[in-house]
Amino acid sequence: MLKVKNGDLDHLGLLFERYKKQLFGFFYNLNHDKDLSEDLVQNTFMRIIKYKHGFKGDGAFKSWMFHIARNVNIDHFKKNKNSNQTERLETWKEESTDDEESQLSRDKEGNLQLLEKAIEELDYEKRELITMSKIKGFKYKEIGEVLSCSEGEVKVKVFRALRELKDTYEQILLRTN
Repeated sequence: MLKVKNGDLDHLGLLFERYKKQLFGFFYNLNHDKDLSEDLVQNTFMRIIKYKHGFKGDGAFKSWMFHIARNVNIDHFKKNKNSNQTERLETWKEESTDDEESQLSRDKEGNLQLLEKAIEELDYEKRELITMSKIKGFKYKEIGEVLSCSEGEVKVKVFRALRELKDTYEQILLRTN
C-alpha cells in the first residue's frame, strides 16, 4: 500500500487480487446480495485510491481497508435507506426423498436458515461484529482497529451480540414450531 500511496498504482491490482474475496465475503455476510457486494468491493477500492494519502503505514493495511469498507457499507445504506430491500434468504427446496441422510441435510439447512434469519434481525452493529469475529475470523485486536475501540470493548460487544443472537435464534425457533 505504501507503493500505491507513492503513486505506483500497479500495486493496487495486487492488493485487489489479494483482498477482493475477503471484502466480498464481508459485504455478502452483511447484505446477502451478490451484486451489491461486488459493487461495494469496487467502491472500497475506489476509496482506497481516493484516500491513499491517509494510509500511514504504522498499522495493518487490512484493518485500514476494512475501516474504509465499513464506511462504504454504511454510506451505501444511508444513501439508499428508502429503497426496497430484496429478500435476503433463499427459499429452501424440499427434497422428495425421506431417507435419514436427506432428513439430516434438510435439518442442517433449516437450522442454517434460521441462524441467517436471526443474524438478519440483529441491529447493524451486532451483525457487523458477528460477521467480522465469527464468520470472517478477525481477531479482536483487528476488529478494535477497524471500529476504533479497545480489544476489551470488542470482546464485550461480541459477547453481547452473541447473547442477543442466541436469544433471537431461540425466539425464531419457537415461532416456527
